Amino acid sequence: MSHDLPIRPTGLGTSAAQLAGALRSAVREVPSLLVAPPSSAGGAAPPADPPERSALPCPGEGLPNVVPGYAERQWGDGSYPPLYCPETVRVDEALGHLVNEALVAWAEETGIYADRLEAFRSTGFGRLAMLAHPDTDDPDRLLLAAQVNAAWWASDDYYSDESELGATPIELPPRLALVMSAMDPPPPAGEFTGPLEEAVQADPVLVAFASATAHLRRHATPDQVMRVCNTTFQMYVSWTAYAAWRYSGELPPAWRYLAARQHDSFYTSMTLIDVVGGYRLPAELFYAPEVHRAVMQAGTASVIVNDLHSVAREAADDQADNLVLRVAAEENCSLREAIETCVRLHNGFVRDFQSAQERLAAVPSVELQRFLRGAQAWMGGGFEWHSTSSRYR
Repeated sequence: MSHDLPIRPTGLGTSAAQLAGALRSAVREVPSLLVAPPSSAGGAAPPADPPERSALPCPGEGLPNVVPGYAERQWGDGSYPPLYCPETVRVDEALGHLVNEALVAWAEETGIYADRLEAFRSTGFGRLAMLAHPDTDDPDRLLLAAQVNAAWWASDDYYSDESELGATPIELPPRLALVMSAMDPPPPAGEFTGPLEEAVQADPVLVAFASATAHLRRHATPDQVMRVCNTTFQMYVSWTAYAAWRYSGELPPAWRYLAARQHDSFYTSMTLIDVVGGYRLPAELFYAPEVHRAVMQAGTASVIVNDLHSVAREAADDQADNLVLRVAAEENCSLREAIETCVRLHNGFVRDFQSAQERLAAVPSVELQRFLRGAQAWMGGGFEWHSTSSRYR
């Protein structure tokens, strides 16, 4: 059963112009939102068989009235400082299993991870969608989130990280350029269109992107579709920087890496929050500087969780695309000290998001408040997934 909302603003937020005006009024009362920079502060595998649906209740349409709390959460082996993070809103293993099995079937159709389907299944991208998007229990909308995220990860594995899958730094930029054409096909160009279409159909990663974006268009408005596309392309600019650093062997200072990482974060995944939830946050609000910064903080905090959970694997693989490893190398400190630095940074981002969310509560927009709670829920769900996915153990 789905709990979909109309795609047009309702309730207090009945027009984009009124919402934008209300936002400007609220910002005048809290001008620090415009000028304050981000603070400088700083398990078990998913089940093989579907269990009974239990754990926390599904909030569904009631998410605007469900405020996940924040807590000091233990992670890893429990020996490191805790991460200040939202609590997980929903854990529904049966729903996660349902979405994950549909995702594996889709992966088999598109061809991604053709010889690694069992490993792909155990990674649990369908479970991630269930955890990160608790404001719907519609399996098709959750499958959409799982497909788009799986396509992003596939491009990372096939193009950027795993040489066994054909990843190589010098080929990364032209491959990413084709992702743009798979997600946002250019107009016909006569004799030159055929080779492009053939190239897209010949690459399973591009097939996955084309399929996931087609699914996105069935649920999203045109501006939501382009929001997802353009944020993906923005993220890929950072990937080309990583490739150049790998190719040259001249690794960046931590500040430069973090600047790239903030545009290569789970902010990209969070652009799907309202699409999956079945409503639309107007572009005037989504791109308002104070809202944009808050969601960027949430996305960056979540990607630091990713770096913390993957540091051991990436250190073993001699990969430098990890904030913990960059801090350790630059400050010539132990891995534990670098982890503690990144935990402080993460906690600062989360507290800054929390503060911004409290200030933005003055804006009379049902959609904005729901979206911010969705970003909060995404952080909590993402933390839960990283703590349990086979990809990070």
